[in-house]
Amino acid sequence: MGSLSASLASRAVFCALLLLFPLLYPCAADAKVHQHDFVVQTTQVKRLCKTHNAITVNGQYPGPTLEVNDGDTLVVNVVNRARYNVTIHWHGIRQIRTGWADGPEFITQCPIRPGGSYTYRFTIQGQVGTLWWHAHSSWLRATVYGALIIRPKEGVSYPFPKPRRETPIMLGEWWDANPIDVIREATRTGGAPNISDAYTINGEPGDLYNCSSKDTVIVPIDVGETHLLRVINSALNQELFFTVANHKFTVVGADASYTKPFTTSVIMLGPGQTTDVLISGDQTPARYYMAARPYQSAQGAPFDNTTTTAILEYKSAPCPAKGSAVANPVMPVLPAFNDTATATAFAQSLRSPGKAPVPTEIDESLFFTVGLGLFNCPSNFRARRCQGPNGTRFTASMNNVSFVLPSNISVLQAYKQGIPGVFTTDFPAKPPVQFDYTGNVSRSLWQPVPGTKAYKMKFGSRVQIILQGTNIQTAENHPIHLHGYDFYIVAEGFGNFNPKTDTAKFNLMDPPMRNTVGVPVNGWAVIRFIADNPGAWLMHCHLDVHITWGLATVLLVENGVGALQSLEPPPADFPLC
Repeated sequence: MGSLSASLASRAVFCALLLLFPLLYPCAADAKVHQHDFVVQTTQVKRLCKTHNAITVNGQYPGPTLEVNDGDTLVVNVVNRARYNVTIHWHGIRQIRTGWADGPEFITQCPIRPGGSYTYRFTIQGQVGTLWWHAHSSWLRATVYGALIIRPKEGVSYPFPKPRRETPIMLGEWWDANPIDVIREATRTGGAPNISDAYTINGEPGDLYNCSSKDTVIVPIDVGETHLLRVINSALNQELFFTVANHKFTVVGADASYTKPFTTSVIMLGPGQTTDVLISGDQTPARYYMAARPYQSAQGAPFDNTTTTAILEYKSAPCPAKGSAVANPVMPVLPAFNDTATATAFAQSLRSPGKAPVPTEIDESLFFTVGLGLFNCPSNFRARRCQGPNGTRFTASMNNVSFVLPSNISVLQAYKQGIPGVFTTDFPAKPPVQFDYTGNVSRSLWQPVPGTKAYKMKFGSRVQIILQGTNIQTAENHPIHLHGYDFYIVAEGFGNFNPKTDTAKFNLMDPPMRNTVGVPVNGWAVIRFIADNPGAWLMHCHLDVHITWGLATVLLVENGVGALQSLEPPPADFPLC
């Protein structure tokens, strides 16, 4: 009863402060507080002819779309009525000083246990565009996700013509099985998890899959109107090409940052990435397929080579008569699954709208290798637990460290409370061994070292990280996501990064700002940012199988000077382990 009283008292104080906030800060009087309840529960979902007990939020798949303005505060009470632990991550939200609300399990919080609850509270500061939220516990985000739309502050317009309509387009991945069982089986055997059975657009596979046509998503458009599509790749393990038949896109934003507009017929998104595109109703009134199919850069690796569709339908299009050819939407031409040239051309077309405040002097110059690896079969394991290549177990690493999640307390709690034995701060600033990263790598370098290692930096540090892909086991494009920060992608390329020649390629004028960067297959990317947000911030590959295998680390950013440069204290209802 005491904890309930404390929780109610805490909420009362919080509400009183919210009422007082406009008085203390009149310029923020237009900002709103949006309160939501998220009930995580089991829901029967039928796809591909079968009904599954899927984990959802409020019985919806995908979950609710949250709509706010820059400067608003979100208060989301998450109640866990499912049988698994859960957390919610607000992907791309900076979480300035509110790291306790970031969400990754055992990094910033202990999970919300079945029957428990936790209220996430945070304010959006200086971000506009499309983000999303998703579970950050095991593989629950296969079905627990939704769009998070941030519009400009009241009275502020878009830097492009206001569209007549806006539609979130969430690209997903569906297993004809329980995704938690899929990853648990892979963890038990040490092999690769089963690939998905379908891709989805707003939760529906579309016309090209069995038992899916009648639920295909239809997006309306009128002749002459402009439509804003907010495209989100919420798939677990697959980068995706996306296009609309006979229509061009004008790209105007990515990861909740505006871009210099450019025109393209196809976009590519890694898991976690978002892209805002304008599409015009400038074609003959008819029905046109929107379609997404995989970009698969890892040679020889199995993948779900199917195509998901929705329909862009002109309101003045003739009604499809039964059996008529008019009923068949126009199908677009999509890139080949291994079309790295198209993926690269799209990534290199992104620019900030004007001169960007890129750090030019660097305090922390880091070099992180990212890639796969193999653990030798432990002597106490039977062969059925070592079903990776040649009797091994799959793993992944950054700088030869395969990240191990804590199990009893989160990194942020251990850091702030000074609890020893949970993590160490000796994550290497550069690879322990230098080698030909993208060449024929010696087998002696294939096995990383497991550990819970973080890298500590001072508040305000100007940071550069060179992310270098490796050719261990197989090379692949890795979408690397950094929590708590946006960053500038100042350069990317193929092969091994060469500081003598590649530094000259850096774009310090108008590089794109993102929260997830695709490190090119057998290549590298360079990002820069200022470490102005204290806390424990997970940096990981957003292919969920790779984070499961350990392709992650944590950046610990110390407090600065005074309250406004320091992490807020944890909330009263913070989940206990």
